[in-house]
Amino acid sequence: MADPQSNAPLRAHAGAPTTGVIHVRTRLTTDFTVISNALAQRRGSAVTVGVAAYIASLPDGSPVTITALCEHFSEGEILISRALRELESAGYLERRRERMPTGQVRTRTYLYDVPRGEGPDDPPEPPKPRPRKRPTVPETRRETAPAPAPAPEEPGSPAPALADADPGAVAVLTALRRIDPRLVLSAQEAARLAPAVAEWLAAGVGPREITELLTARLPDRFRARPASVLAFRLRETPLPLPSPAPLPPSVERPAVLPFQTCDGCERAFRAPGPGHCRSCRARLGEEHLRAAG
Repeated sequence: MADPQSNAPLRAHAGAPTTGVIHVRTRLTTDFTVISNALAQRRGSAVTVGVAAYIASLPDGSPVTITALCEHFSEGEILISRALRELESAGYLERRRERMPTGQVRTRTYLYDVPRGEGPDDPPEPPKPRPRKRPTVPETRRETAPAPAPAPEEPGSPAPALADADPGAVAVLTALRRIDPRLVLSAQEAARLAPAVAEWLAAGVGPREITELLTARLPDRFRARPASVLAFRLRETPLPLPSPAPLPPSVERPAVLPFQTCDGCERAFRAPGPGHCRSCRARLGEEHLRAAG
């Protein structure tokens, strides 16, 4: 006789939710990364959270440039750069351009576990390890409040005026649409980008080189405003090294005449062409005067 079958659902585990996610916890001892819930549960773009989690999992010294991140993720340059800007504005990421002792300019990236507040300009040093002591009495764990995030810009803050911008920088920006018709900038966008272009002009870069830098290898389709693409290129491209000081003018030395053999006494002397030495010329001159007298 067959066993009796029942269509009733199996009894659910006590305390388990009926909907939503159920975590299956595994205690990890290696190859894991700790990030805050404020970052992992951040509202907005999933690319931003994914880029932050990936950078947090990398060891110190790993390259985190736009090119390196694009090689890992399937998203393009625009989305990756937008994610980095969102992390910067939220205080989790900081990129600094520093000049090395060799004169080269490098971009250093700092990732913070909690949003960076209004602190000193220098990045905080990593804490020194302290010896761990086993307490005899359990202590109450105190949660550390995260540093306050930087205050957002006030909507009433005055925008930069185009009349106050450098005329040469504005001329370079307004001429970009002749190369690519998509690079049309408003007056406010041109005023915001003008200081960066003026810095390039002051460094000795010509308008033609700046135009080639801003228009070379642009994507076929923009996913953001053209001003965002131009601002990214101006910010990420290091400034050229200052030209070396000109050398002092060298003193020209007189040309050295070749050696000649005297036709009279066969003595060696320096002259531009063959002939007589100084003594023979003097002797021939005296003989010529005596013959004439």
